[in-house]
Amino acid sequence: MKLLIATDMEGISGVVFGEHVDPAHPEYQRFRRLLTEDINAVIAGAAAGGADEFLVTDGHWNSTNILIEALDPRAVLNCGTPSPLSMVDGVDQGVDAALFIGYHARAGTAFAIHDHTWSGVRVLDVRLNDRLVGEFGLNAAVCSQFNVPVIMVSGDQAACAEGREWVPGVETAQVKTALGRYSAACLPLEQARAILRETAERAVRKLAAGQAPAPLAVAHPIRMQVAFHYTIMADSAALLPGATRLDGRTIAYESADMVSAYRSFRAAVSLAKV
Repeated sequence: MKLLIATDMEGISGVVFGEHVDPAHPEYQRFRRLLTEDINAVIAGAAAGGADEFLVTDGHWNSTNILIEALDPRAVLNCGTPSPLSMVDGVDQGVDAALFIGYHARAGTAFAIHDHTWSGVRVLDVRLNDRLVGEFGLNAAVCSQFNVPVIMVSGDQAACAEGREWVPGVETAQVKTALGRYSAACLPLEQARAILRETAERAVRKLAAGQAPAPLAVAHPIRMQVAFHYTIMADSAALLPGATRLDGRTIAYESADMVSAYRSFRAAVSLAKV
């Protein structure tokens, strides 16, 4: 059984401040190790459940956060940027399921650590087929194009709730309770890692038994709307071929499939600079 472990960093055990996930700050080095240890707990649990092949994709910042020297040696690490499928790179390599580890809630979510969608300084909100969406939904939709279900998500209570909204039946590992954007009640690391191991094992056993959630259903063509913080950002993003301007902050476009929609979204955000 081959799994994709798609990782972010804001939802990792103990993370609350921006400094914890920003490579420019000294605190970041501590949390790179905590990120890697959370991933290792997931691999241990998934292996106990019957998985035997692991792709780990580093999905935070510039995708060079995971410490390869401390990563479980059973895993292949996808890192560096840009990569063809970004946060879910490797989903097209014959994986049986995806696990989203260290995730955060979408922009505008109350009581959620580092709530944002892709870029907190650029993106105000995103709609996928007229539904507000965060990184969980976007990445689950890309996985669906390859018939890959998302069977687990970890993070705070808001990230876990968002996962259940998009994929009913997804297994959730809540490692902290957000009290605001930059505060949370964090479980002791040993307890958090135990939850990650147990949840991953349970998710993989359900997959093996045919009881895992189905891949996310996404209607085609894909309709995307992206609202930016400032009009100058939309000025630039509107240069994306096929995009239309809906208002001062918002562009919209249609794509034939989710991978094309995802690539256009990434391009639009890259264009949207002050």
